Amino acid sequence: MLDKVRTTIETGGLKVIGAGFGRTGTLSLKAALEELGFGPCYHMIELFHHPQDVALWEAAARGEPIDWSRLFAEYQATVDWPSCAFYEELMKAYPDARIILTVRDPESWYESAKNTISRKPSRISFLAARSFMTKAFSSIERSRRRVIKAIVWQGTFDDKFDDRQLAITIFKQHNEDVKQRVPPEKLLVYEVKEGWEPLCAFLGVEVPRDKPFPHLNTRDDFIGNRRQEQLQKRVTGGALLVGSALVALFFLGLLLKRAAPQRLRK
Repeated sequence: MLDKVRTTIETGGLKVIGAGFGRTGTLSLKAALEELGFGPCYHMIELFHHPQDVALWEAAARGEPIDWSRLFAEYQATVDWPSCAFYEELMKAYPDARIILTVRDPESWYESAKNTISRKPSRISFLAARSFMTKAFSSIERSRRRVIKAIVWQGTFDDKFDDRQLAITIFKQHNEDVKQRVPPEKLLVYEVKEGWEPLCAFLGVEVPRDKPFPHLNTRDDFIGNRRQEQLQKRVTGGALLVGSALVALFFLGLLLKRAAPQRLRK
C-alpha cells in the first residue's frame, strides 16, 4: 500500500472529500456535488485537462510531502482516484471537510472496474498514439497512465487486480477502514442510486427541484465512449497514412519531372 504522505495543513479549500474507489458512481457524485454548489469537483478526468497535476500525484505516490492547497486551489470537492487513496491525508489538510464513501455491491464493482478502467489499450490505439500528429496527446496519456498505475494498480492492488477475490477483499477492507477512521458525524456511506435526499441532508442543502439525479458513466456508457475513441483513432491513423502517401507521391512526381529533361539531353 501507499506510504503515508505528509501534508500542508489548510483550513479552507475542500469542503467534500470522496473516499470511495472509482466505479462506485463517482462521476455521478461529481455532477451532483457541482449541481449543489460544491464545485468544481476534482475527478480522475481532470488529469486529461490538467496534465500539470501529474507530477504532484506522482510525488504523492512516492510518499513525498504535498502542498494540497496548490493542487486543489480552485476546487471545493474531490472524488474518485487518485484522491480517494489519500482521503486520510486530505482530512488532516482540510479538517472541516465532510467525507463521502461511495459504495456498491463488491461483485458488481469488480465486474465494472474489470471491464472498463482496467482494460488494456488496443494495438490499434497504440499504433495511432505513435503517429506524428498524436505525439503531444501520447505524452499526456503516458503520464496519466503512470499515475493510475502507481496509485491504483500498484499502490492499491499491488499489481494483483486480476485476482478477483483479492481485489474484492481490498475493496471491502478499504470501505471498512474508512468507516473506522472517519468520525461518524463527518461520514456519509452512500450509494448513488439513493439519489438526492441522503446526500442533501448530509450536506445541509435543499434537494434540487425538477432536477433528476445524474447517473453518468455507466459501464455501457464507458465502453461506448471507448469504442468511439478507438474508432476516431483508427480514422485519424488512416487519414495520416493516406496523407503521408500523397506527400510521398507528390515529391516523387517532382523528382521524376526534374530527371526527365536530363534524360532527354542524354
